[in-house]
Amino acid sequence: MSSNETPRGPVDSSRIPRYAGPATFARLPRLDEVGRADVAVVGVPFDSGVSYRPGARFGGNAIREASRLLRPYNPAQDASPFALAQVADAGDIAANPFNINEAVETIEAAADDLLGTGARMMTLGGDHTIALPLLRSVAKKHGPVALLHFDAHLDTWDTYFGAEYTHGTPFRRAVEEGILDTEALSHVGTRGPLYGKQDLTDDEKMGFGIVTSADIYRRGADEVADQLRQRIGDRPLYISIDIDCLDPAHAPGTGTPEAGGMTSRELLEILRGLASCNLVSADVVEVAPAYDHAEITSVAASHTAYELTTIMSRQIAAARKDSEAK
Repeated sequence: MSSNETPRGPVDSSRIPRYAGPATFARLPRLDEVGRADVAVVGVPFDSGVSYRPGARFGGNAIREASRLLRPYNPAQDASPFALAQVADAGDIAANPFNINEAVETIEAAADDLLGTGARMMTLGGDHTIALPLLRSVAKKHGPVALLHFDAHLDTWDTYFGAEYTHGTPFRRAVEEGILDTEALSHVGTRGPLYGKQDLTDDEKMGFGIVTSADIYRRGADEVADQLRQRIGDRPLYISIDIDCLDPAHAPGTGTPEAGGMTSRELLEILRGLASCNLVSADVVEVAPAYDHAEITSVAASHTAYELTTIMSRQIAAARKDSEAK
C-alpha cells in the first residue's frame, strides 16, 4: 500500500452501535475483505500447554469482544493507527488441541504464511506455548530477535512432566534454537515463588535480564522503559505479553495468577515508552475469560494489543514515507 491509498478502518460506531455486528478486533475489517494487511491481528485458540487453570483457548475472542470499545484515535501516542496502516483481523489459527507438537508446527506454518505477505503479526492467545512457533517464524524473516517478555513467570523452565513444549518452557526452547538475540532479552513484571534459586541462575545464563514488578513500582514506568530501550537498541524486537504480568486486581482472568503485579496503567505506559523500538510482531496471551469478571482482563488485554498495534502502524507509515521520499 502506498501513502496515497486509504486503509479501510473500523466500523463507524456513531452509525452502528459498538455492540452490533461481528466482533473482529476493534471492529476492523477481516483480512479477506481487504486482501492484505500491514498488521494482521490473529487469534490462536490453544491452551493445551497450561500447567494450572485452563481456558485461554477462549482468550482471543474475549479480547475481540472487549475491543469493541476501542476508538480509532490513540491520544497517548498521538496517532490514528488504523488510518496509518491497513490493520485487519485474520481470524484464528486452528491448532490440534490433543497434540502439542502438531499444534506448534501448525502455528508456525500459519505464521510463516502471514509474515510472508509482508504483514506484522499481533497475535491474541491462547497460552504461552504459542510464543515459540511465532518466534520461530519471525526469526526466519528477521534473524534472531530481541525479546521483551512481560510475565509474572520466567517461562524458561526445561520441561513439565517430560513435555518440552508447554507454557512454561517456550523461551528456553527459543534460546536453545538460536532464534533470540541473547544480548537483548528481558523479563518484565516477574514476581512470586520459584522452584529454587537455580531457576534464576539458569535464566541468567541464557542471557535474560529481569525487571521485577517491585522494580517498576519503585523506579517508575519511564525509567524502566528507558532501560529497556537501551538494552534493545535498534534490533528487531518481539514483545510477548502474558496478561498475568498484571496484578490479579487488574487481570483476574488468567491461568496462573500471582499477587504483587503491575497495574494496567504501568504496563501501558511502559509500552508507550517503547514506541521508538523496531517492533516486528507481538502477542498477548493467557487471557482465560472463565475466571474474569466485568471483562477486567479482556479490556486490559484489548488496550494492550491496541498500544502494540499503534506502535507497529506508526513505524510502518514512517518507513513507507521514507521509502517514497527516496
